[in-house]
Order: sequence, then C-alpha cells, then structure tokens
Amino acid sequence: MHHHHHHGHDHHSHGHGQSRDGNKKGLLIALIITTGIMLLEFFGGLITNSLALLSDSGHMLSDASSLALSLAAMWIAGKAATTVKTYGYYRFEILAALLNGVTLFLIAGFIVYEAYGRIFDPPAVSSGSMMLIAFIGLLANLLSAWALMSKGDVKDNVNLRSAYLHVLGDALGSVGAILAGAVMLLFDWYWADPVISVLVALLILKSAWGIISHTVHILMEGTPAGIDAQRVRMALEGIPGVRKVHDLHIWTITSGMNSLSCHILIEDKEDDQSILQKAINVIEEQFHINHTTIQVERSELSHGEVHE
Repeated sequence: MHHHHHHGHDHHSHGHGQSRDGNKKGLLIALIITTGIMLLEFFGGLITNSLALLSDSGHMLSDASSLALSLAAMWIAGKAATTVKTYGYYRFEILAALLNGVTLFLIAGFIVYEAYGRIFDPPAVSSGSMMLIAFIGLLANLLSAWALMSKGDVKDNVNLRSAYLHVLGDALGSVGAILAGAVMLLFDWYWADPVISVLVALLILKSAWGIISHTVHILMEGTPAGIDAQRVRMALEGIPGVRKVHDLHIWTITSGMNSLSCHILIEDKEDDQSILQKAINVIEEQFHINHTTIQVERSELSHGEVHE
C-alpha cells in the first residue's frame, strides 16, 4: 500500500519565491557595486603603481564572477521541473555555492603564496593613494554586504551566504590595505602589506571551509542541520497504531527546502489514512518539513530488504 504525499507544496513554493526575488535583487546590487570598485582598483593600481591594488582588483574580479554565478544559479534554479529533472534545477544553487567556496580557497592560497615572496623583499608602495582607494573599496563592500543582508536571505540560503562571504572577504581585504597603508606611511615598514594580507587570507580560508563542508553535506544527502533524524523517528513511532518506522531519509533539496521519505508499519486493524494524516501533521508541525513522501504498510506487505 503506497501513499505518496506532497502537502503544502504550493504554499511553500510561494514563500520561497518571495525570498528568491529579494535574493536576486541583493545579488544584482552587490554585483554592480563590486564591478565598479574592481574597475576603480584596477585603474587606480595602474596610476599609483600599486601591486596591492592591482591584485585586489583581481580578487574583486573573482568576486564579481562569483556574484554573477550566484545570480545565474538563482535564475537556473527557478526553471520548472521536467520529466528528466524531476526536482527541477534547485540543486544548481548548491553547486554554485560549492564552486564559490572552492574559489575563495584558491584566492586565499594565492594571497599567502604572493605574501611569502614579498615578506623578505617588500616593494615600495605609494601608500597614501592606496589607502584612499582601499577606503572607497571598503565603503562599497559594506554597501554590497548591506544590500545582500537587507534584500536577501543570507542566514538560510547557502548560495547567497557564499556570495556574502566573498563580499565580506573583500571588505576585510580593504581594511587590511588601509591598515597596511597607514603603517607604511608612518614607519616605512613595507613588510606590513604582506603580513596583513596573510591574516586576511586566513579569515577567508575559515569562511571558505564552512561553505565547502556545508555544501558537500547537502550534496551527500546529509540530514539538514537542526533536524535530529532519531527525534523524527521517535515522534512518528509515538503515533498510536504505528509499530515501526524504517527507511527514513531526510535531506535538503536546496536552501530552505527540506524533504523526508519513510515507510511506516502499522497495526493491521488501524485506519491507514488516519495514521498517514497524523504522520504528516507531526512532521509539518514539529520539524517544519512540507515535502514528505510516506509509505504506509501492514504486516502482510513484503518487499526486499532495505539498506538504511
């Protein structure tokens, strides 16, 4: 006896769509600002002969690319499901977030590599101009971060959070450039530039690792953070008339959209529809999962051994 249930799907998608519009708006604002600052730093670097600004404009280029990728991912994720892609393209957002996490890792590695060469032989930098451009960069990055925070769902959307961390990494880079510029202006300690760059790189690495581990967990169909599978099983087995719950799977399709499937073995005399409704209610009310597929079984039903 199979009962497949997708309750509340339309309502859930509606909420998802509203936050999606905000996310797109926030990403677009951040992309425009980041691209503008990238061009300012690139030409500013050429004029002031500052390699620090030129390399930061390269960092900005990767950030602008990552924001564009996140925006494209949102557009692709919004495409309708097909008979071949029955879940639609939601997962593309997770792939984009993973790619962003990996690029953050590579950027941080490149900064450390460059800094190592400069510590022992630091080049002279026109620090005053560098500080001014870095300060403009910092303001722009904070504006981008604010756009993402106020318009989008940075907390729960992993794709948006990866873009937000890119922007914060830029802001840290700008703060580092201002501090390094001040030290060089006051004391002529040109080694301050690579040392501060390494500290910023380490902070970027920490953020990148968080994104990569989270996205890999989602791609491996891991149980969503904040949901205890054992508690879900106990809640379902606590419904009167339920003998056993098996083949329980809980996973994330994309940020903010969790799914659950399970088999429920009930007492032969019980009403299967009544228990199915109770199970749906328990999962929705206690665990806020709307996408459920529940198979209700009686003792005479036999199927192959399920590997959990």
